[in-house]
Amino acid sequence: MHIKMPLQPDDLKPKSSNFSCLTKLFSADESIIKPEQEFFTAPFEKDRLSDFHILDKDLFFTPSTRSRIIHYILCSVEYAVSRDNVKKVGIEKLIESGVYKAAYPLHDTRFNYVSEDLSCPNERYLLYREWAHPRSFYKLQPLDLIRKYFGEKVGIYFAWLGYYTKMLLLAAVAGICCFGYGYSIRNTSTWSLETCDADIGGNIIMCPQCDKECTYWMLNITCESSKKLCIFDNFGTLVFAVFMAIWVTLFLEFWKRRQAELEYEWDTTEFLDHEEPVRPEYEARCIRSVKNPITQEVEHVPYTACGKCLRMSLCSTAVLFAICLIIVSVVGIIVYRLSVFVAFSSTLPTVKNIKPLENYLTPQMATTITASLINFIIIMILNMLYERLAIKITDFELPRTQSDYENSLTLKMFLFQFVNFYSSCFYIAFFKGKVVGYPGDPVYWLGKYRNEECDPGGCLLELTTQLMIIMGGKAIWNNIQEVLLPWIKNLIARYCVGIKSEHVIPRWEQDYQLQMLGKLGLFYEYLEMVIQFGFVTLFVASFPLAPVLAFFNNLIEIRVDAWKLTTQYRRPVPAKAQDIGAWQPILQGVAFLAVVTNAMIIAFTSDMIPRLVYYWSFSTPPYGNSPNHTMAGYINSSLSVFQISDFKNSSKPKITPEWFNDSIHTTCRYRDYRNPPGHPQQYEFSIFYWHVIAAKLAFVIVIEHVVYSVKFILAYIIPDVSSETREKVKREKYLTQSLRETRLKIVKKRIGSIADKLIKGQTGDFRSKIE
Repeated sequence: MHIKMPLQPDDLKPKSSNFSCLTKLFSADESIIKPEQEFFTAPFEKDRLSDFHILDKDLFFTPSTRSRIIHYILCSVEYAVSRDNVKKVGIEKLIESGVYKAAYPLHDTRFNYVSEDLSCPNERYLLYREWAHPRSFYKLQPLDLIRKYFGEKVGIYFAWLGYYTKMLLLAAVAGICCFGYGYSIRNTSTWSLETCDADIGGNIIMCPQCDKECTYWMLNITCESSKKLCIFDNFGTLVFAVFMAIWVTLFLEFWKRRQAELEYEWDTTEFLDHEEPVRPEYEARCIRSVKNPITQEVEHVPYTACGKCLRMSLCSTAVLFAICLIIVSVVGIIVYRLSVFVAFSSTLPTVKNIKPLENYLTPQMATTITASLINFIIIMILNMLYERLAIKITDFELPRTQSDYENSLTLKMFLFQFVNFYSSCFYIAFFKGKVVGYPGDPVYWLGKYRNEECDPGGCLLELTTQLMIIMGGKAIWNNIQEVLLPWIKNLIARYCVGIKSEHVIPRWEQDYQLQMLGKLGLFYEYLEMVIQFGFVTLFVASFPLAPVLAFFNNLIEIRVDAWKLTTQYRRPVPAKAQDIGAWQPILQGVAFLAVVTNAMIIAFTSDMIPRLVYYWSFSTPPYGNSPNHTMAGYINSSLSVFQISDFKNSSKPKITPEWFNDSIHTTCRYRDYRNPPGHPQQYEFSIFYWHVIAAKLAFVIVIEHVVYSVKFILAYIIPDVSSETREKVKREKYLTQSLRETRLKIVKKRIGSIADKLIKGQTGDFRSKIE
């Protein structure tokens, strides 16, 4: 079982921290939750009881360790032998076959009252008061008590979530600064002023964005959206994106250090996977006998190598099919956007006289908001379906241990949710408005729907809206679900049983009425946070406030999860865990991908690169007329000219606005970089376009190499284990080795004395025989 117990108190001088005063301010009251004394530990052996530091035999093992020992005994006891001479072992198998209804450790007391039993430690009550209660939201988590009561697996989850939230505070402050900078320049940026100017934006006639139903419109009706766009599309966003790439590296590297500290403090450094018991579901299917080539012993397995290959092939096919269904749902949303945009374009002009909506309710904005809401609903429905499908597929795979099961399910569920949550964001960021042609020759999707165009300022604002709706909606839905579902289930259970007071029923029955956490309880919590981590990192260049939302959500999440565990769930069987498992490489993969996505968002979704190209190359001769570098005239240069007479009959608008005059207005503008009519290469890409493409590609390559270099340097120079933890590990190994050597010397002396007596005895016998 790998139980390590105290040898002696830690005699190394702790290194002082610069933040100790601040940490003490937010820590739990030490008179209520006493800090755990640090010890050097060694693997426990009953024969060496005198070597261990024992103050009280009744309190020598922690509650979680005692529960783990009892559960290990229950899981390893043989209770029957089948006709095939296969041993039936463990309480889990008995529960699965219906002999018992449940087996669980008991809570030590009620969560909201101190026990009348003076010997009761009241740890559940302390955890509720100092950790789960809403008034303790600002306090640091009592991780040692959490680990002591619930075990290392629960403790490492809350340690990771707390550390992630703490690091998010830094990212949230930077995000607020970036947002504040954008908000301060929204009314002073040149491109926003030109859009809103009645003499510039008010005189630019834009081409229809769909066939027949759409009509001509003035650029200045996008004045408000251009101001909003300036909040997110500015130079501060580039700085913030680079900062976040460095932040995520620091977070992952410093978490490794913190994880190493917890591994030492919680004695999981030498935890071995082979100590984990086999799942009952796997053991029940072990009907085939094979010879182990290493031990040369006969072992029972559930399937042959060919059968395993067939199972993996079928499971992979099912996973790919499910991902294809998600892509089909995304295609459905795109078709909705394409078709409903036409409807909004013909109906929204009738509400233009409503003053509060006049500047905000554009066809593009209405399409974005409704499509995002529908997409969010579809995402949540698909999540429920794919969750069940992923569990079915993993059950069919039949993993050997619970860790293998969780790792396999982790990969599938993350793959499902990655495509489900992020696919619409990837579409808006990297595909929408990229291949639309021009008004005289538009590109059609599925041969019927005209491809979507972005606003004159780009698709960045639409991506921001999509992220806000999905991220905010998911956080609200998850928190409501996590609070209400277990509470309602427990309420119904108590009502059905007819329990009126907890004072009249025993502790085991009170706990039986609570919900069971289940083997995958923490899996869903990790999955929720990792998906959030993706929103915070992958698309942060379009939404700097994502870390702010994540930070406040996590403050609530920690207390909600703590409240669930202490009040609504049975006490889980404590389990050891060395780290956060398969989630660590997933986080590293997301962090690696985030550099690419943010660089491409800045390059291809925002207007930052075209503005820089115009400022440094096209505002001055030979392309521009200004003697100095300036942003004046950028809006005019970013819009191409189209001759209205070149419209095809299938694309020409049915109706025209009252202000439109065919004889005066002979051209309209559209978002692209193409040569004007009358040019030898009219409607072909202009020199400005090729300069912009070259600059975008150069930007992506340079920024990726620079950021990746900084990330790798930081990862190299930050050690995974701190020097203080290294010293403690070495000191502990030294003490353990010294004890072994001491015991070996004692054994040698005893053997030596016994040998001397034997030799003397044999010598005496020999002499007597001679005499």
